[in-house]
Amino acid sequence: MKQLAILGSTGSIGTQTLDVVRTYPDRYGVYALCAHKSIDLLIKQAREFKPEVVCIADERLYEPLRDALADMPVKVWAGPEAIAQVVTMPSIDIVVAAMVGYAGLKPTIEAIKAGKTIALANKETLVVAGEIICELALQHHAPILPVDSEHSAIFQSLVGEDRSEIEKILLTASGGPFRTFSLEQMKNVTAADALKHPNWAMGAKITIDSASMMNKGFEVIEAKWLFGVPVEKVQVLVHPQSIVHSAVQFTDGAIKAQLGAPDMRLPIQYALTFPERLSSDFPRANLFDLGALTFEKPDLARFPNLGLAYEAMRRGGNIPCVLNAANEVANLAFREGRCGFLQMSDIIAETMNKAAFIAKPTYEDYVATDAAARQIAAEMVNGK
Repeated sequence: MKQLAILGSTGSIGTQTLDVVRTYPDRYGVYALCAHKSIDLLIKQAREFKPEVVCIADERLYEPLRDALADMPVKVWAGPEAIAQVVTMPSIDIVVAAMVGYAGLKPTIEAIKAGKTIALANKETLVVAGEIICELALQHHAPILPVDSEHSAIFQSLVGEDRSEIEKILLTASGGPFRTFSLEQMKNVTAADALKHPNWAMGAKITIDSASMMNKGFEVIEAKWLFGVPVEKVQVLVHPQSIVHSAVQFTDGAIKAQLGAPDMRLPIQYALTFPERLSSDFPRANLFDLGALTFEKPDLARFPNLGLAYEAMRRGGNIPCVLNAANEVANLAFREGRCGFLQMSDIIAETMNKAAFIAKPTYEDYVATDAAARQIAAEMVNGK
């Protein structure tokens, strides 16, 4: 039986990972559950799965969590440092890295150093520090298996193939709720509008990123590091039906793709079971019922965040870290009604221009860059 540590257990990926565990209780045990602040759901999960350790990032919630689980033989920890410590525990085989944003970086690094298998859903880890992450994974023999549906599709398309024969990675995007909106229409959209994703049920932050296409920009950067290709070889295709999850074009012209219903449990299960495929009762994509599958070029004039992600990778160094930090600030400001939808791109672009450039950043440089970029972006949001 494989023992899991689930970082972000109360989020969309975390809860669906637990669905997979419920299906295969003889194959997977839950050794650790970690969440940010959703204490009620975390308590419920702990009572069902009976982990050895439960950890909450918000230290203010330690005592109520401890008291609620006092009748159970479970260790209760709190704080970001505790989460980074949990993942190194010897009994853990797989770390499901599903925390949102920059907060997932340090625990993922510690899990890699401990030689754990990483089921990676936290794309910001590779966006912020891809070079360091890849070097550490190689050094510590820690496999990184993608959980994102797009990167799982690419990974599945590459099984049995020579990666040196990749001509192009074709990364699909749904286009989000504003795919057909004009710039004029997007000026007045609200967070409530942006949270109505046409195909996927996700957390608020990633759903807003999807609407602005920053999520796809992050996935371009993630693909570059996961599959060892230059960013110029990653092409984004808007595919509104979300059935072709992504594809790979090879040097002979052949294209291999993975198709399926838009259900995150499929790539989660594949990451946990690889190289096996286990049966499931997940929804099937019925090719007879699908009708037309369409593909469009992304419009960078209406969705400049995608272009900013490509620019960040071309500039390199710590600029992708700046991109991520500024986006987290702008994304939250939009959700809270403190900036408009189109202003998010302006804030990110200006932060990228103002932040100090470091060509060969260390981990400490990333920490400092993240803090500085957040400060710059916050000042822009506040009109300073």
